[in-house]
Amino acid sequence: MAQALRHQYLGLIRDGIFKENAIFKLALSLCPSIAVTNNLRNGVLMGIAVLFVQVMVNITISLMRKIIHPRIRLPIFMLVISGWVTVTDMTMAAFAQDAYKQMGLYIQLIVAFASILARAEMFASKNKLVPSLFDGVGMGVGFLFALTVISFFRELLGKGSLWGVPVIDAKPLLIMVLPAGGFFAVGILMGFFNWISMRNARKGY
Repeated sequence: MAQALRHQYLGLIRDGIFKENAIFKLALSLCPSIAVTNNLRNGVLMGIAVLFVQVMVNITISLMRKIIHPRIRLPIFMLVISGWVTVTDMTMAAFAQDAYKQMGLYIQLIVAFASILARAEMFASKNKLVPSLFDGVGMGVGFLFALTVISFFRELLGKGSLWGVPVIDAKPLLIMVLPAGGFFAVGILMGFFNWISMRNARKGY
């Protein structure tokens, strides 16, 4: 029994990172994948913020699922999301001021992320606390993973640096730090990860 539960919970995390990755597989909440991934620090911090909000929203909705009336569930979900986004926004404003100056608006826009609302509706509102917690961790880590990979390549190719530290002594591809470069990077990486998924599916993984 314990082994089956452990396998189920690990499966939820694995699915959130790979099979149901919000950006690479579901193409949800693409705005931050373009707007804040022109350097690695912003991408990682944004991913951590989304991870925190996703987990806390899933936990809250799961605990409240029996008292939320179906007719008003979406406004309640949005209220819960906005509450946790406010906590995240105020925390970053206090402890990561430099990064917050560059991405503060996008932190506030987490309220409108379809990926968070979708998991509240599709999973947390229908499942108990522990599965909802692991689902939130999986989806949040998947989002963090996607933003980290995108921002890694964009900063490396567009600025020749990582986390602001120069690592390549060559002429950078400036287009990679522009919005067009963001769309290009997301498209290439999305295609790459979907190709891996299709290849694994043919092998029966």
